[in-house]
Amino acid sequence: MSSSLSINLRRLRKRMNLTQEKLAEIVGISRNAYRSIETGASLPRVSTLSAIAKTLHVSAFDLTADVPELKALRFRSLKTLTSAQRAEREQIKVEVAAWLDDFNDLEGLLAERSAYKFEGPDLPSNPKETARKARQILDVAEDECVPDICGLLESAGIKIYLLESNLKEFFGLSVGFDDGGPAIAVNVEESIPVERRIFTAAHELGHLLLHMESYYADQDEEDRAQENEASIFASYFLMPQPYFERVWSEGSGLNMVDNVLHAKRRFHVSYKTVLRRLIDEHDVDGDLLYKEFYRHYRQRYGKNLTFKEEPEAYVASKDEPNLLDPNDFIEDRLSRLVRKALENNRISISRAAEILNISPEEMRERVTGWEMFG
Repeated sequence: MSSSLSINLRRLRKRMNLTQEKLAEIVGISRNAYRSIETGASLPRVSTLSAIAKTLHVSAFDLTADVPELKALRFRSLKTLTSAQRAEREQIKVEVAAWLDDFNDLEGLLAERSAYKFEGPDLPSNPKETARKARQILDVAEDECVPDICGLLESAGIKIYLLESNLKEFFGLSVGFDDGGPAIAVNVEESIPVERRIFTAAHELGHLLLHMESYYADQDEEDRAQENEASIFASYFLMPQPYFERVWSEGSGLNMVDNVLHAKRRFHVSYKTVLRRLIDEHDVDGDLLYKEFYRHYRQRYGKNLTFKEEPEAYVASKDEPNLLDPNDFIEDRLSRLVRKALENNRISISRAAEILNISPEEMRERVTGWEMFG
């Protein structure tokens, strides 16, 4: 029980945006006493367990329930993880499994399962060709940018989950059919640019289409060749080569930095994704291109650009939008299903909050907002 209790406590406490210290204060125990419970070092008294459950708006049973597991999972790392990172990794797996269970239950309740559009067609093994075929299946024209990747993938029967994690170099994962997928989870932690989140969603789609035979939850070590294939897929899915060449040619008279940033904005990708394409397709020396890009950027904007930073967008006209923000990468299908189930009295406010991983108070505020527009 202690292992399930500790994992459930951490997940539910984070959902309520409570620190260990604050939760302990509300329950009436010391922070050290609570920490011992959450880490599994000690078991709580029945009265303490009840008080914690009440604070977290769940039952004592919810706190001790078995933790859901995923088997058809692709969640790997190119680096060896520390014990703390492994613990965070396990917590992410539990969170995703619980979300996927809730999502599938809700789809069943409302009889609204989305068909998986990639189930029938045979796809080529070449990542560039697979990207081209995937765009055709999703009815995205060759000269069209991907407007809303979350909505596009959800319309194709792929569930999308946005989570926040401080796990170093964790950007996303994907889940296969055996666990109720296909599904993609993307890390939307504040320091990760929206451009990277979009690329991650496309990258995981690449894994789903190219590497379905490699979905094993107990495999931690990443396959570099498969990672490279998924990245190539993502690049050509988001930036089909003929269209990219046209956009690049249109800006051929601009300063190099401005042309890169113009293409970045057009395709909703990072500047590094644009530079990588130029290196691959134009036989450009990569080290030299990056060096020249940073030099030109420094001259043009008067500041250095760090490798993890996305630059300010080039403003070609008053119609050019600013940098991407979180509203450019939003999942909304689950929220729509929750609203429908709630308005048809199929679930309660507390259950709706649990599915959306928010507090009951925030759920009530959301419902108030809905009612303003009928």
